[in-house]
Amino acid sequence: MTIGEKIQTDIVVAMKAKDEHRLTTLRMVKSALKNKEIDKREKLTDAEESQILTTLIKQRKESVESFTKGGRPELAEKEQVEIGMIEGYLPQAAGEDVIRGVVQGAIHTLSEGGSKPGPKEMGTVMKVVQQRILADGLRADGKLVSEIVKAELAK
Repeated sequence: MTIGEKIQTDIVVAMKAKDEHRLTTLRMVKSALKNKEIDKREKLTDAEESQILTTLIKQRKESVESFTKGGRPELAEKEQVEIGMIEGYLPQAAGEDVIRGVVQGAIHTLSEGGSKPGPKEMGTVMKVVQQRILADGLRADGKLVSEIVKAELAK
């Protein structure tokens, strides 16, 4: 069952339960998926659906920051709940230890061709790490990956 299909069945469940906040959130997610599908003019892959959900989560996190700075904790809380709902449809996020292992493996692979990559090669390392994370079917926060890559290259 794809992410879109799961969301559709959960919309029906939310309608029956009269859970208004969950219903509006799921409809918003479904709408974002449908818009991308229309733009692409063909069915979305699982990776593309995951990418859209990741983007929606990122937007919510930015909203939480803005609402917190603006002194609107009730709106920040609402966005936080939406983040939790959307994350439920994504694969489990990779932990820091898993990401560190992928980063160290990528640096080791890149250093086989000669010298160990330094901070100047961060872009190259990031590209390899992102590809490996996707290939493993994991999900990782780009900011966390960037920090770990920077720390490992500085060693």
